[in-house]
Amino acid sequence: MKKNIIYCSDSCPFCQRAYQLLESKGIPFKKYYVKDQNDWDEVREKTGRNTVPQIFINGVHVGGFDDLSAANQSGKLDKILNES
Repeated sequence: MKKNIIYCSDSCPFCQRAYQLLESKGIPFKKYYVKDQNDWDEVREKTGRNTVPQIFINGVHVGGFDDLSAANQSGKLDKILNES
């Protein structure tokens, strides 16, 4: 199974919401804290975005919390989870 990763900051309320949503669905994930310029460069390189959270499920870039929530509501998140 591919990894579930969140680029995050614990001071970010949207990161907290993402953790809660994933935990409520029983989805394990690893947090990568964005702390310095090198971390931000990595986030931008992988996602093209300058914000956290940036969420990868099963290796697929889902986006930020709003994207994650929309994917959950539409059923897209479950489809991503079921792909191998």
